[in-house]
Amino acid sequence: MSDPSQYVRERSKEGRKELRYPAAPVPLAVPVYDNHAHLEIADGDEPLSLGEQLDRALAVGVHGVVQAGGDIGSSRWSADAAASHPRVLAAVAIHPNEAPAYAEAGELGDAIAVIDELAAQPRVRAIGETGLDFFRTGEEGLPAQFESFEAHIALAKKHALAMQIHDRDAHDAVLETLTRVGAPERTVFHCFSGDAAMALTCAEEGYYLSFAGNVTFKNAQNLRDALKVTSRERILVETDAPFLTPEPTRGRPNAPYLIPHTVRFLARELDVELDELCAQLTANTLAVYGAFED
Repeated sequence: MSDPSQYVRERSKEGRKELRYPAAPVPLAVPVYDNHAHLEIADGDEPLSLGEQLDRALAVGVHGVVQAGGDIGSSRWSADAAASHPRVLAAVAIHPNEAPAYAEAGELGDAIAVIDELAAQPRVRAIGETGLDFFRTGEEGLPAQFESFEAHIALAKKHALAMQIHDRDAHDAVLETLTRVGAPERTVFHCFSGDAAMALTCAEEGYYLSFAGNVTFKNAQNLRDALKVTSRERILVETDAPFLTPEPTRGRPNAPYLIPHTVRFLARELDVELDELCAQLTANTLAVYGAFED
């Protein structure tokens, strides 16, 4: 069993100017949940422990976090964190950028078998993040990515779990794979990166789109266009912490307690009352992952 009080790895500080965690935003009156975070990664000048992360989040109205794994170590950590904390649920998987390394070592099948075992735990509620990444992985690694993705789809179905998809520069291939193999009943595009046309395609299939802090970036009009054509019943919100810190604190360490910035931005873009959107986001999260506290 891994120790969720210890970090699995540390985010690089190279080239980063501001490593302090930002001040807390004004709390939300209606609670929400962070659909996707990596709290096993230490970040900043003074890294926050898992307990500190959860306490800061609760203080601003973020009542739980879906902690996502990307390899065997972080997936075990995620499952153990969820087993230890009532405000954490886990997603477990081999990340598409990790799959080629496991395959080259002849260990991809064994790694997926570990994910299969972890997926049977009651507080593991999703397979993820899995998918395809054509940005970081070259042609030689793509067969392993496809093999891993399809195996993870099968695991989500086997365990009746949601699936969180990582899709980077691979929109068409991800959608084609889901159509060809058959998507799990609850399929989430984590940190959705497509445009309005892709969002409409996802809507036809009943997929959920999870928006992270990058929806607030000036150069992300495609994400705002996608948001506006997405049914409110299919919108989720996430941090992808410690990455993708939303405006106005972009560039600094990210954490679940900063998600109110993104939620308020979404409400303005959608021209909807903040409390109404929060209630909808919470309903959507619980529909996908189930209750956090037993």
